[in-house]
Amino acid sequence: MRNRLAEETSPYLKQHADNPVHWQAWNDEALEEARKSRKPILLSVGYSACHWCHVMAHESFADEATARLMNELYVNIKVDREERPDLDKIYQTSHQLMTRQAGGWPLTVFLTPEQVPIYTGTYFPKERRYGMPAFREVLAAVEQYYREKADEVRERGVSLVEALGAMQTGSADDFAALSHAPLAAARERLAATYDAEHGGFGGGPKFPHSTSLELLLAQWRRDGTADAQLLTMVTHTLDGMAQRGLYDHLAGGFFRYSVDGAWAIPHFEKMLYDNAQLLGLYADAYAATGTPRYASVASATADWIIRDMQAPTGGYYSTLDADSEHEEGKFYVWTPAEFDAVLAPDESALAKRVLGLTSPPNFEGKHWHLYLAEEPEAAAAALGLDASSAGALLEAARAKLLAARERRVWPGRDEKLLVSWNGLMVAGMARAARVLSRPELAESATRAVDFIRAELWRDGRLKATYKDGRARFAAYLDDYAFLAYGLLELNQARWRDADMTLARELADVLLAHFEDPSGGFFFTADDHERLIMKPKPFIDEAVPAGNGIAARVLIALGHLLGEQRYLDAAERTVRAALHTLERYPDAHATLLGALEELLAPPKLVVLRGRPDELAPWSTKLGSTHEPHRLAFAIPNDAKLEGLLAERAPRERAVAYVCEGMTCRAPVELADGVAL
Repeated sequence: MRNRLAEETSPYLKQHADNPVHWQAWNDEALEEARKSRKPILLSVGYSACHWCHVMAHESFADEATARLMNELYVNIKVDREERPDLDKIYQTSHQLMTRQAGGWPLTVFLTPEQVPIYTGTYFPKERRYGMPAFREVLAAVEQYYREKADEVRERGVSLVEALGAMQTGSADDFAALSHAPLAAARERLAATYDAEHGGFGGGPKFPHSTSLELLLAQWRRDGTADAQLLTMVTHTLDGMAQRGLYDHLAGGFFRYSVDGAWAIPHFEKMLYDNAQLLGLYADAYAATGTPRYASVASATADWIIRDMQAPTGGYYSTLDADSEHEEGKFYVWTPAEFDAVLAPDESALAKRVLGLTSPPNFEGKHWHLYLAEEPEAAAAALGLDASSAGALLEAARAKLLAARERRVWPGRDEKLLVSWNGLMVAGMARAARVLSRPELAESATRAVDFIRAELWRDGRLKATYKDGRARFAAYLDDYAFLAYGLLELNQARWRDADMTLARELADVLLAHFEDPSGGFFFTADDHERLIMKPKPFIDEAVPAGNGIAARVLIALGHLLGEQRYLDAAERTVRAALHTLERYPDAHATLLGALEELLAPPKLVVLRGRPDELAPWSTKLGSTHEPHRLAFAIPNDAKLEGLLAERAPRERAVAYVCEGMTCRAPVELADGVAL
């Protein structure tokens, strides 16, 4: 039997198409069925790379007896959180308010027909265990409560909706003084939770926290590199992530998070958004410190994305599952015998030492998850091998191991294309292209932009997702903001008039359809489906806060084009977030970056000339770490708008340099000129 999910584009929903549960997608038809039948809704939110989503599906949703109970008592709706982040934000927030616990996936929410939560949870086991009730017990108990306590359900629902609304009341304080105090407070709080032994913040499970690291690296640069602790927190964390098990030492790229505090064993899913942020961060760290490992990690991560995560049509896929053959991590782990079967004896001996196979097994007591246990030169010397050729020998071993791994049963790949995550990856590729002097990375990003423009930009508005030839769902704040951010980064790697035009058009849609008159941007547009809450996200989560990225984009465009309305909207956004930003500064790294750029506007460098004249200067600017600078090398034949049009070409290549509203006299580019 196939339910209604077979017609969906989401790979996650399609995974449930053969369940005996009468699943439906979130749509008018399903919601109307709930209203007419007066049955409660069972809403299950997950995504294709989610390990515990798969476990619950196998245990409960594929079980005939459980499905019969679900079908009898509920209207069952399955949602891919990557397609409908609006619903995920609303009901994760509801879960946190109702349970005082963190959310996660799978998210299980029981709703009234009016979409108001009755009861929430995450994973429920089929039978009682882990101190949790059996899922069928929950199904029966919630339905009985809904039926017998209708007045109580209604009263609690009203209170919850009021609480949700109260969370979105932040408005711009036009009189509060903007200051650096929240930046200093964020640094103190991050230092207080910093793990001096392993790097990162807090204990296990440990996440990358890319936005916090980016903020600290930028602060170190702005402070004149005087505060060594800022740089140490960044580099120690980057070293821990790259040398231990969070990093894929064969293919490149990073896993989602470490289950322990030492970055040793990851949760094995690979997410596009994590790798987009880490790609740019490692590139920036290389520019800041000159550490070769950061360049090699960034380069290998970019290569993996292009090889395994970029569609032939240009866009970037979303995720790789944690599981293969129904086991988490099976695709990635090894035994010494498998090394011996693939490698020559000298390669195997070296690779085992370097990648940790001479230590006891570190994964489930019988397998080895690879990590950098010893530097190749030291391992080669210990084995009596030629230390000078150790690097080449290890690379040959890595290539053979990767080829052998490619022949295994692959984890599932979610080939859904999300505009928001693509925007982040465009930005990461552009930053890496500039720092590493690899123009092919900018070409990869350009193909993604061209695909989005061709397939998801329609009549001046974006669609959010693309799969199986179908562009779907009205785009969200993150789609507009992240894509505009990616376009600005990409135009600093190579200039295209059309990309600047699109960035401005995206910003205009944000102002016209997403801005709250009291300050900041809602997650959904003014013509979006009416839901029980209209989120206005300020806090960084796994991806940067859409309001933070929107503010930074508007600041950049405001100075670049001379558009005061963009600068005013950015300031309203930061002012609307001031209360929560001051209370929890370390959770608002992206907005803190916008605050800093309001206090000290970014340096703006515009070069005009022939492409051959501009190339060496563009390379020079791209290889230096100046996070508070925007630098564009614009050929003479470009057609420019606003203030940019005043940066006119001259007989020889010329530089226009401004800091805030103060501009230097134009200077011809020649040896010895400082920009």
